[in-house]
Amino acid sequence: MIGALFNHRTRGFRTINLVGMALLIAMALTVNLAKTYAGRERSQIDRIDRRIVAEQQRIRLLQAEVAHLEQPNRLEKLSRETLGMAPTTSKQEVSVAALPQAAGQPVEPVRIATAVVASPEPKADEPKAEEPKAPEPEPAKPVEGVKR
Repeated sequence: MIGALFNHRTRGFRTINLVGMALLIAMALTVNLAKTYAGRERSQIDRIDRRIVAEQQRIRLLQAEVAHLEQPNRLEKLSRETLGMAPTTSKQEVSVAALPQAAGQPVEPVRIATAVVASPEPKADEPKAEEPKAPEPEPAKPVEGVKR
């Protein structure tokens, strides 16, 4: 039976040769499709890599711009020219204790540790407010069918 498969001829070709040729063509197509898909994936990876490099260059450019904008000399020059600001002098510095006087407010020492806050007592002619009473709980009702 196996010998007949190897020796059988169709239009002058052995059947086993035709089967082998069909398998060879199928394998070639499969490899070609796999190679095509791999090429597409590779081009997509290359495109993403180029975008990553471009974003990294943009990050470096933005970091350089931030470094330029945050230069103390530049900020000082801008504050003087546009806002009319200047560094503080020694005459403008004030201690913490002198802050209320510098603000023009009277100085009143406050003793936090000894301060006691008390609720005001009602006057003799005002009635005292009664404290609200909590509602009394209702007695438990016996459950039918339960023996005690």
